[in-house]
Amino acid sequence: MELFERGRMFRAAGDPSGAARFLSEAAASEPTNRAVLEELALAYFQSASLGRAEAVARELVRLDPSDGYARLLLGRTLARQSRDSEAAVELKLAAALGAESR
Repeated sequence: MELFERGRMFRAAGDPSGAARFLSEAAASEPTNRAVLEELALAYFQSASLGRAEAVARELVRLDPSDGYARLLLGRTLARQSRDSEAAVELKLAAALGAESR
């Protein structure tokens, strides 16, 4: 989990690109670890690597379709790509599932 912790530290320090390097390695080692994937999606989102953020958010949704926060991440990522109709669906699902920002 050292890679995960280092990634979190980089993201908290305002370096999402640096965080993504560590978190992508952590995700390769633990591809179903939701905490790692969530941090990785956020790092990609914050560094404007929106295609990558979308892919990771979609994986989070695939792992647990009832995860409102994953749907919120996906919706915001789609919205940032101006894919408004797709984003609206995910954001409505997130709201219905009681998702809140973290």
